Amino acid sequence: MKQLAVYICLFFMLLSCNYFTIKDDTREAVARVNDTYLYKKDLKNVVSAGVSKTDSILLVNNFINNWIKQQLLLEKAQINLENKTEEFDVLVKTYREDLFINSYKEAVVKQYLDTTITENDIQEFYSKNNQNFKLNEELLKLKYIKIGKDIYNKESVIKLFKSSKKSDLDSLHSVEMALKSHHLNDSVWVKYTDLILKVPILKNEDKNQLLKKDNFIEKEDSLSLYLVAIKDVLKRNEIAPTSYITPTIKQMILHQRKLLLLRNIEETLIDDARKKQQFETY
Repeated sequence: MKQLAVYICLFFMLLSCNYFTIKDDTREAVARVNDTYLYKKDLKNVVSAGVSKTDSILLVNNFINNWIKQQLLLEKAQINLENKTEEFDVLVKTYREDLFINSYKEAVVKQYLDTTITENDIQEFYSKNNQNFKLNEELLKLKYIKIGKDIYNKESVIKLFKSSKKSDLDSLHSVEMALKSHHLNDSVWVKYTDLILKVPILKNEDKNQLLKKDNFIEKEDSLSLYLVAIKDVLKRNEIAPTSYITPTIKQMILHQRKLLLLRNIEETLIDDARKKQQFETY
């Protein structure tokens, strides 16, 4: 261990004087396990810029110790699993081939995949596949606020909340700082479970009574007053609206395009190879 400490100190002395900009002696060993060596050059990326000397020494020390343990385990495994060598070689070969092929496919997709998705693309996909978009939970269009029971202008805030006038909604937005929690955009669909998370006092309410169009709910606990105005409801197993499912549709369109692109590339590759007589079957 004394020798290991000496190597670590030497490493940082050399690092501080830009030793690694010099190519000489980069094969100098800092650790050995039987016939396998860890070299000074292998430590170059262990420590990031700006790390203190104390932390740097700790990082290098841990790296060297982990390397030693890994080599010892590897050698023990190779001895005890010698009969697995051929099987592992096949797995490594397969993994290497898959790594090359998948990396090539990713590069091709990145270069050639059309990622532009228009509103027409979305509507066309939705109309053909909308039966696949049945809801597994209720969706609501609603607005809600949570205010303190002792707020000085409580009646005024409640009046603004109940109003359907745009000017009153704008006024409600202007007092957002006085609201403990709120959701004032009733044009977007919200999951029922999200409503319960935001307004947990509704958890014990009868769902059938709660989930009604144009329903207004006023609840309070020891500290707060909750107001909820439900504008519209979609029940479980109904078809999800386009606006709600659009992000999913975009992902599915891109996935289909990706599969088509890769299939076309594979077919072109085989056709070209056949014309050039690059392969044959027996």
